[in-house]
Amino acid sequence: MKINPDKIREVIGSGGKVIQKITADTGCKIDIEDDGSIFIASSDIEACRAARKTIEDIVFEPEIGALYYGKVSNIRSDFGAWVELAPGKDGLVKIKDLEFKRTEKVEDVLKVGDMTWVKVMNIGPRGIDLSRKDALRERGEA
Repeated sequence: MKINPDKIREVIGSGGKVIQKITADTGCKIDIEDDGSIFIASSDIEACRAARKTIEDIVFEPEIGALYYGKVSNIRSDFGAWVELAPGKDGLVKIKDLEFKRTEKVEDVLKVGDMTWVKVMNIGPRGIDLSRKDALRERGEA
């Protein structure tokens, strides 16, 4: 697989901790080149898939305008819901972007653990802004 060379540091981790954990968890041999090429080797194809998925989650970058199916990880009743797009990558759906009608409490629409479609509206210094109603509209569910 190939990743952005700027993300190599995240895959290796401080003192090699991240890459060592992936290797220990999967039993795969993993080599990373300076150009972002990653070679994963094992006699167990499922172990290779697990290592690849872990690396993909680490280097995941959401794209503005893209739809994602994520899990609600946190809720503030009067404010919004945080949805996990990938492990460690959460975005916020503000209460006004949950439904097409007025929503009093987030829990009227979503609960922690629910899976929902969201659309990435903006990525900025304060985090990832998501919209559930735009995702539903785009999927034809509105």
